[in-house]
Amino acid sequence: MKAHKIPKVSFFTMLRSAKDILKDPLPFHHTNFEKHGSIFEVSLGFGKSAIFTRDAGFAKHMLQTQHKRYHKSPLQSEELARYVGNGLLTSNGEYWLKQRRLIQPAFYKKQLDVIAKTITKAIHDELLAIKINETQDIHPLMSDLAFKVVAKSLFSYTDTGDTIARLQYITETAQKSLIKEIRQPYKRWWFYLNGQVKASQLLSSESREILQKIIDDRRNTDKKYDDLLDMLLESTYEDGSHMSDEQLIDEILILFVAGHETTSNALSFTLQLLAMNPEVQQKVYQEVSMWKSDKVSIMEQFAISPYTIQCIEEAMRLYPPAYFSDRIAIENDSYKDMSVAKGTSILISFFEIHRSSEFWKDPENFDPDRMHSSHKKEYSDWYFPFGAGPRMCVGSNFAMYEMILTIGALVQNYTITTDVKTIEIQPMITLKPGNALLKFTSR
Repeated sequence: MKAHKIPKVSFFTMLRSAKDILKDPLPFHHTNFEKHGSIFEVSLGFGKSAIFTRDAGFAKHMLQTQHKRYHKSPLQSEELARYVGNGLLTSNGEYWLKQRRLIQPAFYKKQLDVIAKTITKAIHDELLAIKINETQDIHPLMSDLAFKVVAKSLFSYTDTGDTIARLQYITETAQKSLIKEIRQPYKRWWFYLNGQVKASQLLSSESREILQKIIDDRRNTDKKYDDLLDMLLESTYEDGSHMSDEQLIDEILILFVAGHETTSNALSFTLQLLAMNPEVQQKVYQEVSMWKSDKVSIMEQFAISPYTIQCIEEAMRLYPPAYFSDRIAIENDSYKDMSVAKGTSILISFFEIHRSSEFWKDPENFDPDRMHSSHKKEYSDWYFPFGAGPRMCVGSNFAMYEMILTIGALVQNYTITTDVKTIEIQPMITLKPGNALLKFTSR
């Protein structure tokens, strides 16, 4: 995409906003989208630049219709991979395709049906930590819940010590370091010099050692768990070979990181919105109260809860946990009247697309009715809660199962309220809530 064809934000303009961008880049993005339109270029210094877009058609072009011409950028394939390995989230090309084909079956709905009871039990165990009639920040609780649901449901891990807590600490600490590197690329030399990069890499190595022990323990038992780890250990490529331990650790680490982070954020935002909209919460209660019947199985709960699903989907429109994605063109391409040169880096703002008045009526309002199944064809081209195309999140079904069961369990048993009037956000690698202060009262 030739620079002279689109508006350009200078390096000095970006540098003047550096402190604000480090804290929250979204106002910088929004200001320039409003000023320059749906596509603009930012100079990053040292001869580098990136294209920013909120053009939904262009996003779909890169992610779906012409996805073979675009790879994950070095931001993910190199920088993020230093912390979480070369797995589905960070790999490209034939290697990614081979891994996707191997892992995808574990997330088919019929496989998730097998672990639905485990998911439910893990959720109910974690919800015992809720403080009744006290205002509390719900995000740490949702983070713990989501991390342990991944551990117990996907890996049947029931450690009662500090192992899971340590893994969680490592992933969150590494993310804070990485976000500084991403938003301040001109200071990368300093992060290496002051030891920040080395410290993060040591933590990453520790997480890999923890996961290696989990794998070794599983190999040393004859017991079958019928979980994801069993499946990955037994699965073979087309040539009959198995994943190496290094590959296995890469994929497990990414499932831990991506599987808990986005879900905990989406749950927190959904609960905030339900607390701020009591009439919507009451409709959810009327729906999920039907779950109490002994005749309703766990799988039937999903079928009879369409409005609950709409609330979660609408929350992910307003606050998409994966609020951006990035691509790099690996060959020359074009979109409409624009040329895209090989090597062009492009950042897609799902946050902006999801709030664009071009696509949504009253986009700032929380309106679950807009997500009714009858409207799906209307919004599918500009709604990206789990990405799009072949690289759409492999765990989207698992995430929805977990979120529906969690929201249902909470609203069944508690009235959720809040004194917060405006939701604050913390854009990190994913979009986090900043003030999820809620009060739970027994129904």
